[in-house]
Amino acid sequence: MSRFVMFLLLAAMALPLQLRQSPDGLSLIAQAAADDDDDGDDDDDEDDDNGPAPVRAAPPAPLPQRAPDEVIVRGLSTDQLAQLVAQGFAQIERRDLAGGGSLHRLRKPARLSLEAARAEVRALAGAAGADFNHFYRTEQGAGGSACPGGLCLARQVIGWQPATACTALPRIGMVDTGVNANHATFRHARLRVHSLDPAAERARATESDALHGTAVAALLVGDPASRSPGLIPKAELVAVDAFVRAGRDQRSDAFSLIAALDWLAAQDVRLVNLSLAGPPNEELARQIALLVSRDILIVAAAGNVGPRAAPAYPAAYDGVLAVTAVDRRKQVYRRAGRGAHIDISAPGVEVWTAASIEGARTKTGTSYAAPFVTAAAAMWLQSRPGLSAAELSARLVAGAEDLGTPGRDAVFGAGLLAAPPACAQAPVPTRN
Repeated sequence: MSRFVMFLLLAAMALPLQLRQSPDGLSLIAQAAADDDDDGDDDDDEDDDNGPAPVRAAPPAPLPQRAPDEVIVRGLSTDQLAQLVAQGFAQIERRDLAGGGSLHRLRKPARLSLEAARAEVRALAGAAGADFNHFYRTEQGAGGSACPGGLCLARQVIGWQPATACTALPRIGMVDTGVNANHATFRHARLRVHSLDPAAERARATESDALHGTAVAALLVGDPASRSPGLIPKAELVAVDAFVRAGRDQRSDAFSLIAALDWLAAQDVRLVNLSLAGPPNEELARQIALLVSRDILIVAAAGNVGPRAAPAYPAAYDGVLAVTAVDRRKQVYRRAGRGAHIDISAPGVEVWTAASIEGARTKTGTSYAAPFVTAAAAMWLQSRPGLSAAELSARLVAGAEDLGTPGRDAVFGAGLLAAPPACAQAPVPTRN
């Protein structure tokens, strides 16, 4: 075989690879990866074949899971606080809780490790009423009654119908980033935005952006005549901004989440949407349990860290309804958390909702599945306000469409959320 023929054969064999690596092909592949989850994607772009491959940038360092030098503690007496200060602790912030008692945020002395500092505070308080100040993140990485271009297909997966006016919808709370209350979608909304404004944290960081919170709030109460119609636009929504931005990291901490949940409990909400996730924290667990005991249903996102990740909190706490995300084909979102704690699935891939400043776009993640469940719970309470939080949760789970392995499983939970029936059609719940 001549060298020329051999060259032609080798060139033909290499052609498909070159096509895959063409500039146009690359832009489509990269865009598809980015659109799959607008929280940002870790997938690297392919190299083109024009010259040597560029040096890969090192992946960013993992974001911290907790404040490096802080302990939070509930219910310290004046004498106990003075004793801790004498031992080198410093009070960063104190908040009186509407549910009773106080919450302190302390900086540990340099002589102690964080674990030792927590142990010292717990020993002084006489109980395990102290923990680290863990961080929690949203993991965020587009007229008329129908979304343009058929992008409301996500809600069509469950056959969502607008709420009818039989009785008032319950008041709903949410803890998230800031919300752009001036967005056109909230022009007629019953929306109240409350900022915790923790002065000590603001000194080290800037206020949160309105990207994630605006999108979640619009899914709930967006104007049905706008480009980002909400699921329950007539509901009253009380949104708490408990987040700050520190460089590329946007986060809340356990102290702020506890304060936000305590404040919401005093606002007479029946439901709380938490499109955020992080590690377990004993004091946050205590606050969640307090809200559960007050018959408040908490709906939380399962998290987007991946199917092999440890359970994310607060979704994995008892009494919290943990929500995972599925696409229009009822397939699970590839980055959604999994585990025995997953309760229910809802649309969360390419969900059309408000952008932060104006207009709308698609969003992907378990953050955007949680509002579907919160909205469905609100519609059930609209027709049957006497349902307890436990009965409401059980009703949502029992009505789910089974997906995946028959029966409840670690991927889909009980299955896909069923759209709630219209008020007049809602069956009367049975009480034991």
